[in-house]
Amino acid sequence: MLVKDLMSKPVVWCTPWDPAQAAARLMEARDIGAIVVVADTSDPLLEGIVTDRDLCCGMVASEKDPRAIIVADVMTPIPLTCMPEDTIDDCIALMQHSQVRRIPVVNDRGRCVGIVALGDTVLHVSTRQAAETIREISSPRKPHEQMHFDKDFFYCGQPHEMDQILLLNRRRELARTSEVLT
Repeated sequence: MLVKDLMSKPVVWCTPWDPAQAAARLMEARDIGAIVVVADTSDPLLEGIVTDRDLCCGMVASEKDPRAIIVADVMTPIPLTCMPEDTIDDCIALMQHSQVRRIPVVNDRGRCVGIVALGDTVLHVSTRQAAETIREISSPRKPHEQMHFDKDFFYCGQPHEMDQILLLNRRRELARTSEVLT
């Protein structure tokens, strides 16, 4: 089974400049735990992801005024992604290794076309594989190590300045490729 067969769509998104409180209200209204962050909602190039946990830790635990915080202050920039043609096994392997419960799905131009949640995957695998995935994701945090998969994934492992540079370069490359194609 492929990611495109189980991903949630349409995607709910916000911009990095939206108030974090508005993102929390959107999560509540849509009964979801994560929102994809894009700079331009008419051209959804992935910027990051904000989860209910990001909002809780970024606002409540740090005792910040929720009206003064924007999504960019609490989001996870450069999130791990997968593509619609990836297999569910590839997606689950990414979730297990990186201990994440949600992965945005991007097309070959970097545009967000869906999101896969842990709940989406466990409905389509064996009980044993579902249990193993939940155990891996929920176990105490492991130190990051170099990931190796048979296909190319755009992810460095830890958000830092070099990731930002790599992402910007990748976006420029995708934009140039799309201009040539059109």
